[in-house]
Amino acid sequence: MTGETHDITVALAQAPVIRGAVADNLSAHLRYIEQAARHGADVVMFPELSLIGYEPDLLEPLAMSDDAEVFTTLSDAAMAHHLVVIAGCPLINDGSKPRIGAVICFPDGERTFYAKQHLHDGEAVYCAPGHESCLFTVNGVRLALAVCADFAHPAHAEAAAAQNAQVYLVSALISESGYDADAELLAGIARRHQFPVLLSNHISNTGGWQTCGKSGSWAARGERVAGAEGNDAGLVLCTIKDGVLDGASEQIIAMEGVA
Repeated sequence: MTGETHDITVALAQAPVIRGAVADNLSAHLRYIEQAARHGADVVMFPELSLIGYEPDLLEPLAMSDDAEVFTTLSDAAMAHHLVVIAGCPLINDGSKPRIGAVICFPDGERTFYAKQHLHDGEAVYCAPGHESCLFTVNGVRLALAVCADFAHPAHAEAAAAQNAQVYLVSALISESGYDADAELLAGIARRHQFPVLLSNHISNTGGWQTCGKSGSWAARGERVAGAEGNDAGLVLCTIKDGVLDGASEQIIAMEGVA
């Protein structure tokens, strides 16, 4: 997906999840994708493990192959609505523990996958880390993807910057008690590398964590431009024009009937 423009709108999803209910969670994803497209988004990003919830004990039984039907459904939605879809999922890892991953579906029918490179304490019992970065270009803008603990390791954002990333996307699970410290880390990444940082966070109680939402964006100077103030279901629309977050254009779109 390329073009002359260097403007891009990313929709950050705050979607409720139901433990292990892939079909129900997928249905909610499709409603969010439709709404994101209706508001002109080029990309819609969901939180970590958004298709099953953050449920480490379910990673192995629910691990998905690259050709899983759920990915075909998301890919069809990306094509139908002409936008990039990033959804969190457990990925089969042949001969080893599954991975905490993301599927990236493009509007031309292509799809790729990313596996979280840095694990939180305790996650190694259930899953294995990935080893490759994920960068892609939309509207001439180069985007790098991080999943949760990735952003807590400076080497991850440094590698993205070295690969000419212009925007750093973070799909995460952040609790109320952890938000302030993580927000400082995200602001620091934006300042250090002089690119916008965008966060999509959970709103549900998942994996024993009460998450806090507050999805939003940090500009290159490190200030939080705008975003959700709480954990209501919705989309945060972030527009980046020639590498600069346009705070005046940010919108918060409430979602009804998805809880």
